[in-house]
Amino acid sequence: MVLAIGLGMAVFIAWATAMGGMVIPVLLAVIAFIIPFAIAILRNPGLGIISFITYCFCLALLARYIPDFPFTYGIETLLILSWLGALFNAKSYDWQNLKNELCFLGLIWFIITIMELANPEQGSFAGWISDARYPLLWLLCIPLCLVIFNTKKDLNIFLGLIIIISLIGALYGIKQLKFGLTGAEQAFVAKSPTHLIFGKLRIFSFYLDAGQFGASMAQLSSIALVLALGPFKTWKRLLLVITGLVLLYGMIISGTRGALFAFFAAMLVSLIITRNTKVFFIGLAIVAASFVFLKYTSLLNDNAEIRRMRTALKPDDASLNLRLRNQVRLNDYLSTRPFGAGIGALGYAGKTYNKNTFISTIPPDSYWVKVWAMYGIVGLVIWFGIMMYILGKCCGIVWKIKDPKLRFKLAALTAGGAGIFICSYGNEVMNNMPSAMILYISWAFVFLGPKLDKETMT
Repeated sequence: MVLAIGLGMAVFIAWATAMGGMVIPVLLAVIAFIIPFAIAILRNPGLGIISFITYCFCLALLARYIPDFPFTYGIETLLILSWLGALFNAKSYDWQNLKNELCFLGLIWFIITIMELANPEQGSFAGWISDARYPLLWLLCIPLCLVIFNTKKDLNIFLGLIIIISLIGALYGIKQLKFGLTGAEQAFVAKSPTHLIFGKLRIFSFYLDAGQFGASMAQLSSIALVLALGPFKTWKRLLLVITGLVLLYGMIISGTRGALFAFFAAMLVSLIITRNTKVFFIGLAIVAASFVFLKYTSLLNDNAEIRRMRTALKPDDASLNLRLRNQVRLNDYLSTRPFGAGIGALGYAGKTYNKNTFISTIPPDSYWVKVWAMYGIVGLVIWFGIMMYILGKCCGIVWKIKDPKLRFKLAALTAGGAGIFICSYGNEVMNNMPSAMILYISWAFVFLGPKLDKETMT
């Protein structure tokens, strides 16, 4: 019987392959993997979170080599499967963790996003769907982590995963710089000319683009270096220093000038909230020396990456002035639209789904500006207030943590989050992967800090 079924399946696959090509056996192989994998997540939703973290790093790589496939929806798929697993095993989890401000604020922002559908300026519904996915991600990701991914062991897994994968990303970026690009990567650069400036390649590794790569490198470099200051074993601190410096080099070769502000902001925040006076003054001296080196000297100016970083501190930079002129155009357009031009009005969604509108022709170049354009000045004030509250609350939580190891871990995540928020003024990074995922899970762990600290003390 088994032999007959096997022969029948072999004949069917052979016939299907002859009719549909090699895509058929590949699709069947994927299905054969997906079904048991989905079952495993339903049984252990924590596996879904770990898969989600890893997948967010691989997303752009998959899309680059297999274009026109909707890989982005794999994010929602993994999170929904994890939610189903959590609900199937509801008695195993503490659902009281959902009673905090992060869930409430995320719900408010998503409701505002839904209300924008009534905006008379709102364009295509497909454009709304495209950009509404990011507020939805907040609601899918953060509460899930609060419920099922919320222990010190999970925190260590999260830190280990994002640092190791980011290090691989930095090393792959160095490979691109030293040994060149693959065919798919060359095709990507051909479609995105901003990655070649005066014949100099801006490295993007396996990330969405050079901007995302540079910002993520700055975020993870600051996380690694802050952890290196903590009360951990010497060999761990040494590895973290080396990793942090490699990631910092990754930031430099990306040619992403805004990432410099992410790194400086993250380090300044970390120096304040770690409550170590000696480390604060040493770190402050290093940050100040780095700023003086870039702003007021011409040392190493023959290096293209250093030279480009210096332009981030020049107010007369052509790129900066172009962005400011675009913001003036937006200001004129939005002066009579206090609730903005609607979700998906500009950026990728605007060019794809609302390309016949005036505002879709203006590149936002900044997530702050994009929020202002889509939600208007009213929405921008609410969003900025929410961000400031979360950042302030995170700093306050870290300041009160008694366990020194936990305090440094949460300080590193808070600092990295602050850096990526500041960087998003110059680049649209905090709503793209992997930065959005790292930011949301970081918030969840920091808000769990008092509970984790109490468990240590008991």
